[in-house]
Amino acid sequence: MGRIAGSFTNLKREGKKGFIPFITAGDPDLATTERLLVTLAQSGATLIELGVPFSDPMADGPVIQRASERALKNNFGVGEILDVVARAREQTDIPIILFSYYNPLLQFGLRRLAAAAKDAGVDGVLVTDLSPEEAGDFEEQLHARELDMIFLVAPTSTDERLKLIAERASGFIYAVSRAGVTGTRETVSFEAEKLVNRLRKFSELPVAVGFGISNAEQVADVHRYADAVVVGSAIVAEMERLEGEPDLVERIGEFLTGMT
Repeated sequence: MGRIAGSFTNLKREGKKGFIPFITAGDPDLATTERLLVTLAQSGATLIELGVPFSDPMADGPVIQRASERALKNNFGVGEILDVVARAREQTDIPIILFSYYNPLLQFGLRRLAAAAKDAGVDGVLVTDLSPEEAGDFEEQLHARELDMIFLVAPTSTDERLKLIAERASGFIYAVSRAGVTGTRETVSFEAEKLVNRLRKFSELPVAVGFGISNAEQVADVHRYADAVVVGSAIVAEMERLEGEPDLVERIGEFLTGMT
């Protein structure tokens, strides 16, 4: 059993729900990212989504777009991100997945990425703009190294598509709470609960809900019907607010603890 499956199995046995924070690698720099991975693991995270910065993040709202812009100024690539994971892995056993667009991974080389990600201690990959119909080669490379391929579903997904993704996914399935881009919202769409219920008909994998979740009340609401909640923009916005503060990492840990 891999780390992702093991984490969700433990949660179910303990009657708990998961919390998945997202951060952008290299924002504000790679050294901070390494420290954040360890601190988030110690502050209640079930697993961590580590975003690979990209110059055209079409699925992301302005908060995460700005994080990518800040990170890209540091002039690093996928290899350096994997080095950060490898170093953090010496201090924590929490599952870590890469959250990326396809272009940076393709440029790095899919076979090379799968091997390097396994060596670094990555547990899975989610590619926002890679459809399951086109993911076969990459999926094969990941599964050959016992890495999970995480897929997105949305309220607009048909039952046929949910069934296809359920057949292909491993680890967990990421349910997007609403159509559109990432970003905090005052309420979480009722469509998210309907989507999770629809997905349950086709898959027994854990379901995590993300996009727009920004406070403890919303986290608790999503936990009513989903196995885990993903929080990204709210954390990244707090990091932006604390930019330059010497205790940024510790305060982000406290911020996370306040939401779980």
